[in-house]
Amino acid sequence: MRPLAPRRTTALLAGLGLLLTAACSTAGEGTDRTEPGLTSGPGITETTISLGALTDLTGPYAALSTSVVNAQQLAVDQINADGGICGRTLEIIVRDHGYDVQQALGAYTEIAPSVAAMPQLLGSPMLAALLDDLAADEMLTFPQSWDSTLLGRPEIQIPGNTYDVDMINAVDYLSRNSLVADGDVIGHVVFENEYGANALRGSTFAAERAGLRVVEQRIMPTDQDMSAQVAALRDADVTAVLFSAGPAQTASFVGVASAGGWDVPVIGSTPAYASQLLETAAAPALEEMFVMVSGAPAASSDLPGVRALVESYQTAYPDESIDGGVLSGHGVIEFLAEALRIACDQGDLSRAGIVAAHRTQGLVEGDLGMAMDFSDPDLPPSVDSYLLRPQVGADGGLVEIETASRAPAVADYTFPTSG
Repeated sequence: MRPLAPRRTTALLAGLGLLLTAACSTAGEGTDRTEPGLTSGPGITETTISLGALTDLTGPYAALSTSVVNAQQLAVDQINADGGICGRTLEIIVRDHGYDVQQALGAYTEIAPSVAAMPQLLGSPMLAALLDDLAADEMLTFPQSWDSTLLGRPEIQIPGNTYDVDMINAVDYLSRNSLVADGDVIGHVVFENEYGANALRGSTFAAERAGLRVVEQRIMPTDQDMSAQVAALRDADVTAVLFSAGPAQTASFVGVASAGGWDVPVIGSTPAYASQLLETAAAPALEEMFVMVSGAPAASSDLPGVRALVESYQTAYPDESIDGGVLSGHGVIEFLAEALRIACDQGDLSRAGIVAAHRTQGLVEGDLGMAMDFSDPDLPPSVDSYLLRPQVGADGGLVEIETASRAPAVADYTFPTSG
């Protein structure tokens, strides 16, 4: 474990979030040296580079996963239209695990021999069950998880800033905007899982630094009615609430609080919000009370790369809505594609070669307002957060209220590592 050293960062960072992409193709192994001077491995043939995605298309995160899958297929189609990588086209073998660990294990066993890397693995329980396999297989994997306990593993790439960092930046936002003062109590509603624990680690650290006290409310992902949590935090006289749960819980919390006349600021982690909430009765309360902290800009951003992606996505998928999964999914493919290009230039498209190539990327700026540094597996690639507010009619249902920045306290924070 070690504190984050100052790192050179430009523009605005990324979160991604992770989850990933596309074409549901059949698995075919490619493990031979394909041409003189080029070492290959699983998923590499003379014509194709196959990638894998284990995602949730039929479970609780189906809407977000669909956006990521679509966006990553769009990115792959664009790369292939430009000639592919290393003289090969890209394809993504997608399997749906329905947010079930056993289905994920079976799907990984099926596709692992046939893929070179995994631009998506959604679900903390699924990832935890597969960590040893991913390490043994040297499989470069972008999980749809931002848990900093995953740091320290060269083959695991968190696709942006982590849950704990987002909460440190959220507390800083509250302090800078005089929404809390020294000695205040803040609430933190968290899922009782890896996501919630990591977010709570960050809020507790930041609150201590800011002279605040955290009162936590732990809930299960199956809990839908937040009336008890609203009552408990209101009784605790909190002046602001941090929220690291799911969209359904967010809608319930702000709806109950608003109906009871409690106009408390609520700052949520990225997984706590989905644009579909603006189609519910909670929309007015969300617009009034809720702010989301995110490693990626809003889909409504006027950044040229974001506008181009939104236009391309709407053309390719005219019946689908835009959300954060679109930016996250597309961004991951951009970063993975660059790793594959470097590996090709180095003559080593084996899995180990792809991991090594990825870790040569220092500061990388994508087209979506994201700047990442992938060189140190012990650190997240970014520690800056955007502050976004829900708005009906905006692309992705969010607008930017603060550009990406980091709290001074981040420099003193020590990350847990599992490597």
